[in-house]
Amino acid sequence: MSPMPFAYLLECADGTLYAGSTNDLAKRLHQHNHAKAGAHYTKTRRPATLVYAEPCATLHDARAREAALKRLTRAEKLALIEAGE
Repeated sequence: MSPMPFAYLLECADGTLYAGSTNDLAKRLHQHNHAKAGAHYTKTRRPATLVYAEPCATLHDARAREAALKRLTRAEKLALIEAGE
């Protein structure tokens, strides 16, 4: 059984929000915080904390949702995070 795809939001140490998508959330979160390769944005703003995750049917759907999350304003992202908690 393969891991479930997710679109997600991270809060970086500087308070900024980062949107991403993956088919293995635990592995990707580890990469954001520990790997040399990966997203330069989060690599320079560690630690990054998972604040929102949305399961998706396929990785394609997760990538589309990531794109939609990136278009949201900061206020909209924060409202989504608060509603998801």
